[in-house]
Amino acid sequence: MKRIRLYVMVAVLAVVGMMSTGASAQVLRDADFNSIGRINGNGVVRDGTMHSIGSFDADGTVLNAKGTAVGKIQELEIFDMAGNRIGYINTDGTVRDGESNVLGYISINDGKVTDAQKQTIGFARGVRVDWIACYYFFHFFEK
Repeated sequence: MKRIRLYVMVAVLAVVGMMSTGASAQVLRDADFNSIGRINGNGVVRDGTMHSIGSFDADGTVLNAKGTAVGKIQELEIFDMAGNRIGYINTDGTVRDGESNVLGYISINDGKVTDAQKQTIGFARGVRVDWIACYYFFHFFEK
Protein backbone atom coordinates (compact mmCIF):
# COMPACT_ATOMS: atom_id res chain seq x y z
CA MET A 1 0.00 0.00 0.00
CA LYS A 2 2.83 2.40 0.81
CA ARG A 3 4.42 1.65 -2.55
CA ILE A 4 1.20 2.46 -4.41
CA ARG A 5 0.86 5.71 -2.47
CA LEU A 6 4.46 6.59 -3.39
CA TYR A 7 3.80 5.93 -7.09
CA VAL A 8 0.64 8.04 -7.00
CA MET A 9 2.48 10.87 -5.27
CA VAL A 10 5.30 10.73 -7.86
CA ALA A 11 2.78 10.77 -10.71
CA VAL A 12 0.93 13.75 -9.21
CA LEU A 13 4.18 15.67 -8.71
CA ALA A 14 5.22 14.92 -12.31
CA VAL A 15 1.91 16.27 -13.65
CA VAL A 16 2.17 19.37 -11.44
CA GLY A 17 5.74 19.91 -12.67
CA MET A 18 4.67 19.71 -16.31
CA MET A 19 1.79 22.11 -15.71
CA SER A 20 3.99 24.59 -13.87
CA THR A 21 6.40 24.73 -16.83
CA GLY A 22 3.54 25.81 -19.10
CA ALA A 23 2.14 28.11 -16.45
CA SER A 24 5.44 29.93 -16.18
CA ALA A 25 4.99 31.39 -19.65
CA GLN A 26 4.43 35.12 -19.31
CA VAL A 27 2.35 37.20 -21.67
CA LEU A 28 3.93 40.12 -23.53
CA ARG A 29 1.48 42.96 -24.08
CA ASP A 30 1.39 46.17 -26.09
CA ALA A 31 0.49 49.62 -24.72
CA ASP A 32 -3.24 48.83 -25.02
CA PHE A 33 -2.72 45.64 -22.98
CA ASN A 34 -3.35 43.38 -25.98
CA SER A 35 -1.39 40.14 -26.03
CA ILE A 36 1.45 40.28 -28.58
CA GLY A 37 3.39 37.21 -27.51
CA ARG A 38 4.82 35.10 -24.71
CA ILE A 39 8.10 34.17 -23.12
CA ASN A 40 8.16 30.90 -21.25
CA GLY A 41 10.38 30.02 -18.31
CA ASN A 42 12.82 28.23 -20.63
CA GLY A 43 13.40 31.44 -22.62
CA VAL A 44 11.37 30.56 -25.74
CA VAL A 45 9.82 33.69 -27.26
CA ARG A 46 6.56 33.36 -29.21
CA ASP A 47 4.61 35.91 -31.21
CA GLY A 48 0.86 36.58 -30.93
CA THR A 49 0.05 33.51 -33.03
CA MET A 50 2.25 31.33 -30.78
CA HIS A 51 4.95 30.78 -33.42
CA SER A 52 8.47 30.67 -32.01
CA ILE A 53 10.37 33.84 -32.94
CA GLY A 54 13.50 33.20 -30.91
CA SER A 55 14.88 32.21 -27.57
CA PHE A 56 17.26 32.99 -24.76
CA ASP A 57 19.84 30.29 -24.01
CA ALA A 58 21.04 29.51 -20.50
CA ASP A 59 24.48 30.98 -21.33
CA GLY A 60 22.94 34.35 -22.28
CA THR A 61 22.95 33.90 -26.06
CA VAL A 62 19.93 35.41 -27.81
CA LEU A 63 18.73 33.43 -30.84
CA ASN A 64 16.33 34.52 -33.58
CA ALA A 65 13.64 32.32 -35.16
CA LYS A 66 16.21 30.60 -37.41
CA GLY A 67 18.40 29.71 -34.43
CA THR A 68 21.03 32.26 -35.41
CA ALA A 69 22.75 34.06 -32.55
CA VAL A 70 21.83 37.76 -32.66
CA GLY A 71 23.06 38.95 -29.28
CA LYS A 72 24.36 38.08 -25.85
CA ILE A 73 23.28 39.01 -22.32
CA GLN A 74 25.86 39.18 -19.54
CA GLU A 75 24.95 40.57 -16.11
CA LEU A 76 22.30 43.03 -17.38
CA GLU A 77 24.48 44.13 -20.29
CA ILE A 78 23.39 43.50 -23.89
CA PHE A 79 25.97 42.81 -26.61
CA ASP A 80 25.74 42.33 -30.36
CA MET A 81 27.46 39.32 -31.89
CA ALA A 82 30.60 41.37 -32.60
CA GLY A 83 31.00 41.81 -28.84
CA ASN A 84 30.01 45.49 -28.80
CA ARG A 85 27.95 46.57 -25.80
CA ILE A 86 24.75 47.95 -27.29
CA GLY A 87 22.97 48.55 -24.01
CA TYR A 88 22.51 47.78 -20.36
CA ILE A 89 19.91 47.84 -17.60
CA ASN A 90 20.37 49.69 -14.33
CA THR A 91 19.14 48.04 -11.14
CA ASP A 92 16.23 50.51 -11.02
CA GLY A 93 14.96 49.27 -14.41
CA THR A 94 16.35 52.08 -16.57
CA VAL A 95 17.38 50.74 -19.99
CA ARG A 96 20.26 52.54 -21.68
CA ASP A 97 21.98 52.17 -25.04
CA GLY A 98 25.73 51.62 -25.49
CA GLU A 99 26.41 55.35 -25.06
CA SER A 100 24.37 55.56 -21.82
CA ASN A 101 21.40 57.34 -23.44
CA VAL A 102 18.08 56.38 -21.85
CA LEU A 103 15.98 54.16 -24.11
CA GLY A 104 13.23 53.55 -21.59
CA TYR A 105 12.20 52.05 -18.30
CA ILE A 106 10.98 48.71 -17.01
CA SER A 107 9.00 48.78 -13.78
CA ILE A 108 10.32 46.05 -11.53
CA ASN A 109 7.01 46.02 -9.59
CA ASP A 110 4.42 45.61 -12.34
CA GLY A 111 6.34 44.93 -15.58
CA LYS A 112 5.22 48.16 -17.25
CA VAL A 113 7.55 49.12 -20.11
CA THR A 114 7.86 52.80 -21.04
CA ASP A 115 9.97 54.65 -23.59
CA ALA A 116 12.40 57.48 -22.79
CA GLN A 117 9.50 59.97 -22.71
CA LYS A 118 7.72 57.68 -20.18
CA GLN A 119 5.00 56.73 -22.67
CA THR A 120 3.78 53.18 -22.14
CA ILE A 121 4.89 50.80 -24.89
CA GLY A 122 4.00 47.50 -23.25
CA PHE A 123 3.71 45.22 -20.27
CA ALA A 124 5.69 42.10 -19.36
CA ARG A 125 4.97 41.14 -15.77
CA GLY A 126 7.02 38.27 -14.37
CA VAL A 127 9.60 38.30 -17.19
CA ARG A 128 13.31 38.88 -16.58
CA VAL A 129 14.23 42.53 -17.19
CA ASP A 130 17.08 41.65 -19.56
CA TRP A 131 14.69 39.57 -21.68
CA ILE A 132 12.16 42.43 -21.68
CA ALA A 133 14.86 44.87 -22.81
CA CYS A 134 15.92 42.56 -25.66
CA TYR A 135 12.32 42.26 -26.82
CA TYR A 136 11.04 45.83 -26.49
CA PHE A 137 14.16 47.99 -26.83
CA PHE A 138 16.75 46.04 -28.81
CA HIS A 139 14.22 44.37 -31.14
CA PHE A 140 16.11 41.10 -31.42
CA PHE A 141 13.00 39.22 -32.53
CA GLU A 142 11.66 41.45 -35.29
CA LYS A 143 11.49 39.90 -38.73
